[in-house]
Amino acid sequence: MDKNARKVRDQDINPCIEESDASQKCLNAFNYDKSMCSDYFVKYKNCRKYWHNIMLQRRREGVRPDMPTAAERQELLGAIGGKPY
Repeated sequence: MDKNARKVRDQDINPCIEESDASQKCLNAFNYDKSMCSDYFVKYKNCRKYWHNIMLQRRREGVRPDMPTAAERQELLGAIGGKPY
């Protein structure tokens, strides 16, 4: 796997792997008919937007790393009662 592909599949870097996989699986199931998978695309988009805002907030506050690790994200989601997206 090349460097970019590993980066996309790294749970510490990409918080939306689950949503990405679900949308890809839907596309495969419906022979790439995008109209059948719009709910999955919306969930992925909302996931990316949510974690992007978290990343920007941490950057402004000087917290490193910018993106919380997978373990930190699980704690954050547990504290708010699940995924807000």
